[in-house]
Amino acid sequence: MLYLVLNGKKATLPGVRDAILAFRKSSNERLEVRVTFEYGDVARFLGEAVSLEARRFIIGGGDGSVNESVDALAAMPAQLRPELAIMPLGTANDFATACTIPNEPLEALRFAASGEVHPIDIAKANERHFINTATAGFGAKVTAETPVELKNFLGGGAYTLTGVLKALDFVPYQSKITTPEHALHLEKVLAGAICNGKQAGGGQMLAPLAKIDDGLLDVVAIREFTLMDIPQILREIQNPTLEGTFVKYLQVPWIETASAEEIPVNLDGEPYHAKTIRYEIIPNAIRLVIPSNAPVLSRHT
Repeated sequence: MLYLVLNGKKATLPGVRDAILAFRKSSNERLEVRVTFEYGDVARFLGEAVSLEARRFIIGGGDGSVNESVDALAAMPAQLRPELAIMPLGTANDFATACTIPNEPLEALRFAASGEVHPIDIAKANERHFINTATAGFGAKVTAETPVELKNFLGGGAYTLTGVLKALDFVPYQSKITTPEHALHLEKVLAGAICNGKQAGGGQMLAPLAKIDDGLLDVVAIREFTLMDIPQILREIQNPTLEGTFVKYLQVPWIETASAEEIPVNLDGEPYHAKTIRYEIIPNAIRLVIPSNAPVLSRHT
């Protein structure tokens, strides 16, 4: 049995109802459907899915809905967790896009039912879990302050546009980071990201080397720059190292960040605030329905 939970704000999108009806008509497998109304519904529905012995829990929504599902799964004993599948219905769908999961509703449902499953990592920021990226400072401010109307009109491109506007008056921050091998003090940082996945902010490639099954976090920090420096920044993003002038990049199983003031953070787009945060990877935490040739997989390419 398959158990589909639709984000209440996305349930009425064109094609969603038709996709569900078409799937039920063409499949012999039972498909239960629930719609969320408020935060916490996903965890409640996950409990129901487990009690009904659903083999796959399908989340229909954007990156925030996937995040809520992962946090609920992580709170559950590992032996009870059903397989997770995604029906992308968000504005950006960064995680699903990087995983090359189909984005057309009916195709996504069919893949959710028949696609292969692979164990993947998730990440943790203090007590909160995430699956894709944690963005700090500038990146978090962009995600939090992009108007809904602009996101709906421009799609993922709204983040880029809003990002340019915010960059004009954003004050760089300072942070101390500690890893198993490094203790660094970073100054004049515009944006930081702790990545399990590759991209965020509507398709912006933050961590080109990241894999979701390698047991590592990819840490990216972008220092203050001018418009003249953008070509070099793009080169450094494509070939990231710890020695970059503007882009600092390292791969670690855990990292602690500390700042004198609270830095705004977004976990898969969901807001979070703390002065000190310990990020760590949780290897092979969930089983995800994902194409075996997805570029975010290291063991199956």
